[in-house]
Amino acid sequence: MPKTRHVFVWFVLLAIMMLGCTSQEQPQEQAEKIDLFNGHDFTGWIKFIPDDTTDVDKVWMVEEGVIHCVGTPTGYIRTVDSYSDYKLHVEWRWVETPGNSGVLLHCQEPDQVWPNCLEAQLKTENAGDFVIIGPGQITVDGQEFTNTERFLSVPKKHDNIEKPAGEWNTYDITCKGATVSVTVNGTLQNEATDVFVTSGPIALQSEGAPIEFRNIFLEKL
Repeated sequence: MPKTRHVFVWFVLLAIMMLGCTSQEQPQEQAEKIDLFNGHDFTGWIKFIPDDTTDVDKVWMVEEGVIHCVGTPTGYIRTVDSYSDYKLHVEWRWVETPGNSGVLLHCQEPDQVWPNCLEAQLKTENAGDFVIIGPGQITVDGQEFTNTERFLSVPKKHDNIEKPAGEWNTYDITCKGATVSVTVNGTLQNEATDVFVTSGPIALQSEGAPIEFRNIFLEKL
């Protein structure tokens, strides 16, 4: 067979092989991203405080694309919708002296100051702790934690890596089935399995000190 024909045959075979490989490749599915905060108002959120004499719109405000919370009285804003199996991203910073707050996961009815849920702690120097609010249990590093009181805290794995007041911190929280992991400023701080609640609204707390939030979104798993 002439040399030119050999080259042509090999070229055709190579093209067929490449086409076969390409046809077997499956397109990558893009994670569904949901912006929980639109940067303008509280669409998709419910504001809750137990004091009917306080104007809730003076506790929670949106200013220049940032959620601002004055910190008192104690309460929260929560999503209207319930969520499960997601990666949640939240950024926060303390306006003045760092204080206390939290990201409440899988909130259960009814709305009350301390809803039954799993909290990803935001209390200064404790971001990354888990707090079981109300009855429930989780397992961390093979140890089961069961709460029968109002609160039970499970400490984070590493030392405090939070930034000082005025600087933004990041929380990346993954909830998949009965497993929840929390990452603070890029460091995995805690992971729980056998979590007692696996779905529900997401809430941000007002708990004593001015705090701001931005860039709140999740990706469905």
